Amino acid sequence: MKIHEYQAKELFKEYRIAVPGGVATKSVEEAVQAAEEMKANGSDLFVVKAQIHAGGRGKGRTKKNNAKGVILCKTIEEVRSAAESLLGDTLVTIQTGDEGQEVKTIYVTDGVGIEKEFYLGILLDRAVSKNVIMVSTEGGVEIEKVAEETPEKIVKEWVEPGMDLQPNQARRLAFALGFEGDAFKKAVKFIISLYKFYVEKDADMVEINPLVLTPEGDVLALDAKVTFDGNALYRQKDIQELRDTSEENPMELEASKYDLNYIKLDGNVGCMVNGAGLAMATMDIIKLSGGEPANFLDVGGGANVDTVKNGFRIILEDPNVKAILINIFGGIVRCDRVANGVIEAIKDPEIAKKVEGVPIIVRLQGTNAEEAKVIIDNSDLNVISAVLLKEAAEEVSKVLAA
Repeated sequence: MKIHEYQAKELFKEYRIAVPGGVATKSVEEAVQAAEEMKANGSDLFVVKAQIHAGGRGKGRTKKNNAKGVILCKTIEEVRSAAESLLGDTLVTIQTGDEGQEVKTIYVTDGVGIEKEFYLGILLDRAVSKNVIMVSTEGGVEIEKVAEETPEKIVKEWVEPGMDLQPNQARRLAFALGFEGDAFKKAVKFIISLYKFYVEKDADMVEINPLVLTPEGDVLALDAKVTFDGNALYRQKDIQELRDTSEENPMELEASKYDLNYIKLDGNVGCMVNGAGLAMATMDIIKLSGGEPANFLDVGGGANVDTVKNGFRIILEDPNVKAILINIFGGIVRCDRVANGVIEAIKDPEIAKKVEGVPIIVRLQGTNAEEAKVIIDNSDLNVISAVLLKEAAEEVSKVLAA
């Protein structure tokens, strides 16, 4: 689950992780009021930041007003102008794609002096099954670009499972960033506190880019990008309350109501598969057959009538879908039962109307696969059966070429 920058920074404060002061607002007048209060408290520089669930906001531009997603302001009037140019417009960044995301909330923060910028990130290194903390002196730059062009500038420390981050590890990271004196001590405390936050809040990624050193020697999180493990949200009630469903894809949100694992893509072939690994293989076979997957959809271990119906409903909400490939391995569930479920689902009046004119390829393999093929072939519906994955790929090619 993703949260906004302003929400992440409020959580950081609970762990005494230093951040600039700021106020999240949803209107121009609220933004002006926030800036006026900051000015009364001594601020003479402000930053207005679009709040969307995507990175690259500083380099992004809005569609109508061509405004940057992060705007530095020196006066209250500039804050007003920045708020007007962002709120209600659509921000396009490297992570949103061309469609962009509507800006419904902005974050007015104190402008701070910057002596140096750094990168700091924490996530799970799946290759070694350990959490890894990564730092780089190349703050403000996409870490992917740093990894590709100057990988030696990324320093990593792995934390043993079940153990805390050790002080000597935090010191090595702070030293690698070049911190000295009091700033070094602050950086060590910052890194230790951030790792504690990461573990206790069940985050699966924390990224601060940039982490900054101010002329006064303070170490601050100038930005904050945090995502949480969805499987752990049952024990993170306070995090659940931060979910902003307006930032999520409507189809993905609808799928979650049916316990379906769905991710929308940009292709033309809808996929309905049981198991994440098989789903990935199915997407590959679609591309090899000349198509493009329209979605990732894992229906889980079982594939009953209701599951298939809900899967069809979600897939067919995408107008780009020109064909559907159902690829089910019958291990726990028998293939003949899945075949009957597919037929019954397609005969449902609501589904039948939506699938009209959309070829459906059903590949069932495993227990009673041959019986399942007979059921599909004798259904008198616009459904093409396959047993081998190669056969399914060939059928996808045919229907796309038709």
